[in-house]
Amino acid sequence: MKDIEKLDKEYVLHTYARNYVNFVKGENATLYDNENKDYIDFTSGIGVTSVGHGNKQVAKRIFEQVSNLTHTSNIYAIEPQALLAKKIKELSTYDVRTFFANSGAEANEGAIKIARTYGQTAFENKRYKIITLENSFHGRTITTVKATGQSSFHQSKFAPYPEGFSFNAIDDVYKAIDDETVAVMIELVQGEGGILPFPKEKIQELAKFLKDNKILLIIDEVQTGVYRTGEFLASNVYEIEPDIITLAKGLGGGVPIGAVMTNLKDIWGAGDHGSTFGGNYLVTSAGLEVLDILEKEKNSGKLDKTIEYFVEKMNDLYENNQNIFIANVGLGLMRGLRVKDADTLTNLIKTAFECGVMVLKSGNNTLRFLPALTISKDEIDEGFKRLQKAINKIA
Repeated sequence: MKDIEKLDKEYVLHTYARNYVNFVKGENATLYDNENKDYIDFTSGIGVTSVGHGNKQVAKRIFEQVSNLTHTSNIYAIEPQALLAKKIKELSTYDVRTFFANSGAEANEGAIKIARTYGQTAFENKRYKIITLENSFHGRTITTVKATGQSSFHQSKFAPYPEGFSFNAIDDVYKAIDDETVAVMIELVQGEGGILPFPKEKIQELAKFLKDNKILLIIDEVQTGVYRTGEFLASNVYEIEPDIITLAKGLGGGVPIGAVMTNLKDIWGAGDHGSTFGGNYLVTSAGLEVLDILEKEKNSGKLDKTIEYFVEKMNDLYENNQNIFIANVGLGLMRGLRVKDADTLTNLIKTAFECGVMVLKSGNNTLRFLPALTISKDEIDEGFKRLQKAINKIA
């Protein structure tokens, strides 16, 4: 352990407050460190390992692909990329085409570029402004940081930032729109902002207003997409049809992939956008296997039962610890428990890890749960048992 810590501190640029555990193996929602201690993982790599750690089907698909081709570049047609775009269209139920990138931030950059292209061509005078929401999070690039609706991310050392972004409360979006506004970009459940699902009626009203006024609706589904909220897209849950949707995290099951879906199917021509690695053989083959697995989980009813059981156990934890928790929030397997204060939250996450269960922070006071969508009942039971043990320790 000390060797890894020493190497990391000497050679890696420090942007994270590291926990120097050395994980060496994973099985579904259970991780093992180099001393063979096991941890129930309620985080799935921040919503990434959607079909669990060490998934044999995904590993086999990746091995078969990289044994033949890993990468040729987007100068040439890539069969698994085309098949994954087709699969995304079918599962979404929307009439879209998809561009593949390498991350959620890149996907959101692509969405912003599509919106500004639309703003150049659809109106007499160019429109370029994009409205986002308070407490939103859209990425770490200069542009997506500026689109993020949290002032703490807009650090002066990274300035100047691109113009054309503002963030508002959802009810204030309407009055923020002017004759240069081209799009509104939102998360239906805010992942980094406290696990906040917006009311369905408000979202539907906003979607209709924007469509009536020819303003694009961009839904950032980097965290909510790929069955995280119970359906393929949170947009399906909310019964809306956005103009642009972004995906990443759970789509690759652990390999880096991002995707921009849009109904503006002819918005770009050759050379308007690109990515060297985006949508290569490796990541799109992995994505196809992930979607095959999760589609079966959904169609069999197993995913819905997993969500129901996880929520039941989470409700029990909430009800039995009213001295710690003040609210129970979330959608699907994107859940949160509001903790009475920030210090208690920090202490709980640390103590939970020591007790062998991994959980996350969201916003200032929310304990966040993003388990693998394939998590077993035994893993759920053991995870909540260990979390209760941690609560007892800090109480």
